[in-house]
Amino acid sequence: MSQDRLIRLKSTKSAHVIWTRKNKKKVERKIEVTKFDPTLRTRVIFKEAKK
Repeated sequence: MSQDRLIRLKSTKSAHVIWTRKNKKKVERKIEVTKFDPTLRTRVIFKEAKK
């Protein structure tokens, strides 16, 4: 996996982190995604954070 495309998505309600890739050519803004948080067992918003 290319390290420059790797981003870290952090949960807004807990300390859970998801690593994923981002297309830097097309997407210029920070990503916010609703995903399942296994520590809280509910869907929460994940925001892009520093590596």
